[in-house]
Amino acid sequence: MKMSYVYFLTNKNNTVIYVGVTSNLLKRIYQHKTKTFKSFTSKYNCDKLVYYEAFSGINQAITREKQIKAGSRSRKINLIEIDNPEWNDLSDGWLFYFE
Repeated sequence: MKMSYVYFLTNKNNTVIYVGVTSNLLKRIYQHKTKTFKSFTSKYNCDKLVYYEAFSGINQAITREKQIKAGSRSRKINLIEIDNPEWNDLSDGWLFYFE
């Protein structure tokens, strides 16, 4: 079974929250950190993974992404702070897989 993920990225000062969905979280975070694509996250320097949820299928992840995006910023902050109150980069140490 292939897992899918909803994830939140932020910038150094935690002023921007980006919500995304992917079927390969490790690869996608690598792409954000290396600014592989010129996109919202590269423009606003969002490369710090602060939250993610795992799902057994992409359709579930997309449904959850839409639900989260429809919510307020304060609801997104609450989700982050439940498990990551310090807003640490949850992907620290992941990039060695690509080096």
